Amino acid sequence: MNRRTPLLLTLLVLLTPVVAYAGLVAGRALGPAEAWEVLRGGGEPLARHVVLRLRLPRTLVALVAGASLGLAGAVLQSALRNPLAGPEVTGVTPGAVLGAVAAAGLGLAGWESPAAVVIAACVGGFTGAGLLWLLTGGERADPVRTAVHGVLVSAALSGLTAMVLLVAPGELGSVVQWLIGSAEGRVWEHWSLLWPWAAFWSLLAFGLAAPLTLLRCGDDQAAAAGLRTGRARAGALVCAVALTAGAVSAVGALGFVGLLVPHLAFALLGADLRTALPGAALLGALVVGGADAASQWLSRALALALETDRLSVPTGALTTCAGAVLLLAAVRRATEEKT
Repeated sequence: MNRRTPLLLTLLVLLTPVVAYAGLVAGRALGPAEAWEVLRGGGEPLARHVVLRLRLPRTLVALVAGASLGLAGAVLQSALRNPLAGPEVTGVTPGAVLGAVAAAGLGLAGWESPAAVVIAACVGGFTGAGLLWLLTGGERADPVRTAVHGVLVSAALSGLTAMVLLVAPGELGSVVQWLIGSAEGRVWEHWSLLWPWAAFWSLLAFGLAAPLTLLRCGDDQAAAAGLRTGRARAGALVCAVALTAGAVSAVGALGFVGLLVPHLAFALLGADLRTALPGAALLGALVVGGADAASQWLSRALALALETDRLSVPTGALTTCAGAVLLLAAVRRATEEKT
């Protein structure tokens, strides 16, 4: 373990409440002074309602969903030995979105019924991961084959989602947040379902640090060390799918979080998964929490500029745009290094 790793983890922990406070004071109804007064135990009844009943659960949900996506991406990349194995391109996120949208189209779930959405998203996420597992030959799959088939499965599931929307166009308004990704409207009911789910699967994922480290070295080396690679990889995939499904059911499909956050975690904290996995969770929370706060500030600025009262920039729009820029920069840098 690098000597600076504990300091970096401590810094990430300290930054989390800073990002959370930025989300609490970013709304349009109240300013930072009123929000701070509520946090100190005072404030008017309306201010307390806005901060404690609306902004606080939204902020907490964004942080935990981001942590789940960051951790899920790190687990997937380690289990599959593939740096491109994020939830977005392995069929997990598209499958979870398809499950939520299909359940909404059938009238079995809705944006306001988080328990049913969690179940539907889990079914869809496991279906997407199962399709990829079957197409790639399970534990015999190599990283390149997994990447190619993952993109194909994700594209197919996204196409099915579009077909569901065509069949039930009246449900578009209720599922658009799942398609783009947003923490808007999250309340304590969503939080009470998300945090125990995320805590349970996160603890299991942290417990897989040693097996995942062996899997990163290759199946032959892992098997020589006595690891049952098929069972370990299957357990890791179950954790990753469950974490992704929980996050998607709460905030929708936030683009590039699960794909790029693990790269940042490995770059900052090294390849030791005992620290990289918690680091990926913390970085995911900071990225999504920061993006949610930024989307609220941007919504306020655009509303003032356009002189309108109803304008909301989805959190997923920011993560997708920022992730695309970072991914292009990384690809360009890798190309330049090769030449």
